[in-house]
Amino acid sequence: MLGKPTTGENSWKLEDAKARFSEVVRRAHSQGPQHVTVRGRESVVVISVEELERLTKTEPKKPFVEFMESLGLEKLVLEREVDRGRDTEL
Repeated sequence: MLGKPTTGENSWKLEDAKARFSEVVRRAHSQGPQHVTVRGRESVVVISVEELERLTKTEPKKPFVEFMESLGLEKLVLEREVDRGRDTEL
C-alpha cells in the first residue's frame, strides 16, 4: 500500500506521516489539506502556504465612516418613542 495514506485519501496516522513527511507535504500542495491522526483521533492538518494565506487573508481596513456608509444603513428606519422618564417614589 506504499504511496497512499493508511487511514483515507487525505488522512494519515502520525507514524505514517512522520515516516513519509515529504509525501504529506507534496500532497498538501497537490491534493489539499492532509489530516494527521493520533491514536485514531484527528490531531492536526498540514496545508500549503497558499491555502493558509487564502484562509487568513484580511481585507484592508476601511476608515470608520467609509465602513459605516458601506453597510447600506440609509434604508434602515431608526425611530424611537420620546423618553418621558419614569415615575419613582422619593
